[in-house]
Amino acid sequence: MKAFCCWSGGKESAFSYYRSKKETDIEISCLLNMSNNDGQHSRTHGISSALLRTQARAMGIPIIQRKTTWKSYESEFKKAVVELKNDGIEAGIFGDIDLQEHRDWVEKVCRDTGLKPILPLWKEERERLLEEFIQVGFKTIIAAVKAQMLSKNWLGRYIDQQFIADLKKIKSVDLCGEAGEYHTFVVDGPVFKNAMNFIVGKKHLKGDYCFLEIST
Repeated sequence: MKAFCCWSGGKESAFSYYRSKKETDIEISCLLNMSNNDGQHSRTHGISSALLRTQARAMGIPIIQRKTTWKSYESEFKKAVVELKNDGIEAGIFGDIDLQEHRDWVEKVCRDTGLKPILPLWKEERERLLEEFIQVGFKTIIAAVKAQMLSKNWLGRYIDQQFIADLKKIKSVDLCGEAGEYHTFVVDGPVFKNAMNFIVGKKHLKGDYCFLEIST
């Protein structure tokens, strides 16, 4: 079964890709990322679109990027999925953990386009997921934080055991950032053919989020 992986560049995308790739009946053909309407950054995580293309090359897989506004997100996503379906794609892989409204959206989009939804991380315990993510060798940095919930000092930190211990002390923050408390960028791991070379730059506030500049 040929599938695409819904892609943000972050940990859930990478981990759902990793788990699905181990399944013998799933062939992942490409990544699908939705960018903002000027095409410069990922719509969901604010990561540079060019950086995501570099990430995909390091993984050795094509990435499909489509421009959209928030208002047209669903319709543009469906258009992209229909094009992939015409190329033989039968399923979509999504990294949601337990937000029911996200699963409802995924299932609606897949139902409307005639594809099978695959959610490899669904309903798994947060800390266990992060522990396994670290154990199998992923290297991931914090690329954005919600300013009212986490300080800019979290930007650039790697997800490791100390990260888990420190974040567990903040009771109002979901350990995996499922409510958007933080976003990540994966730079190495078992789905990569080679680690990414990257440079971190300034930290800046935009709207409700503080972002870390990352470039190659």
